[in-house]
Amino acid sequence: MPRPELYPIKKVIGFNQNMIDAVDKWRAKQKPIPTVSDAIRRLLELGLAGAKVPRPRPQPTSSSASELAGRQLDKLSDKSVPAEEQANRKRRLLKGPEEFREHRIDRKKAKPL
Repeated sequence: MPRPELYPIKKVIGFNQNMIDAVDKWRAKQKPIPTVSDAIRRLLELGLAGAKVPRPRPQPTSSSASELAGRQLDKLSDKSVPAEEQANRKRRLLKGPEEFREHRIDRKKAKPL
């Protein structure tokens, strides 16, 4: 009865010479020196173990976007203008032009009077 195969699935893959040289260099540092197949298998296992699964980045909310915009406006504001005028300018810029306010999807619609 033949011994069961340790790695029954075979794949044919291509390498360039630089990759083979890097695998051979890695193999030479191992004790005992593994076969090329075993070295590639071990390197693959090490790479997969160290690979991090990227987490989806949370979408910024409109409030955090407003805060970021506000901070940037504070940095760019004209310091020679009185504080009250700076606040008015900042508020106008954050609210956006009146013509477009009704079209914004991140704000509730104003009730008609």
